[in-house]
Order: sequence, then C-alpha cells, then structure tokens
Amino acid sequence: MISQAELYRLIAESNARGGRVVVATVAHTRGSTPQRRGAKMLFFENGEVAGTVGGGCIEAEVWAEAREAMRTGASGLHKFSLTADEASEEGMVCGGTMEIFIDVWDAAKKSGEDLQVVNAKVVLST
Repeated sequence: MISQAELYRLIAESNARGGRVVVATVAHTRGSTPQRRGAKMLFFENGEVAGTVGGGCIEAEVWAEAREAMRTGASGLHKFSLTADEASEEGMVCGGTMEIFIDVWDAAKKSGEDLQVVNAKVVLST
C-alpha cells in the first residue's frame, strides 16, 4: 500500500507539470468491503495509477468514473455495491457498499492557497 505522503507528493508533481489528477477516496463503507474509509487511488492523465480503493470490479468501476471525471473536470460522490450476488459472480467474498468521492485536482484551477509545496512536502489548507 502507498503512503499518504507519497500520494500527495505524486499529486504535487503532476500539478507542478500542469497536469490533472483524479483522486478517488473511500468516503464511507457498509458491510464487508475490500478497503476502509480514507483509502485513496490516483488516476493520472497519462493512464498511470497509484494506490488502491479495493480491487476487482470496484476498481474497474471507479476507474471508469475517474476517466469520466478526468474528461469533464467534474467531481462527485459515487456509490458502489458489492451485494452477495454480485460478489459471488466476481469470485469475491465482500458484499458491502462503498461510497467513493472522485475529486479532480486540476493544476490550472488550484490556487496557491489550496496546495503549497514546501521543501517537497505538501501542505493542504482549508
């Protein structure tokens, strides 16, 4: 698993190059799920990814939503179900639900107050 510090370093590097990054964060889970709240996955414009929000069909669905967000620039909360029937069809043992916030980080739209890189460390201010 990739550390939070590494994820934010990758975001900062992409933004420094003027790129767009989509950050998928597990916001809420119910029942049995492959990841816990707070898990993150990054999607870059060049097709690379970092981190994980689960695996299997969940990650494929999140990937599709992330590609759409990359295209449109629109962030949003998405709900994914791993019901017992769906999980058994995919060979999984989960069966819960996950809400994943898909957030577009666009260097062209972020101001210096939103993201500051100081000595290769990222400081987020709200």
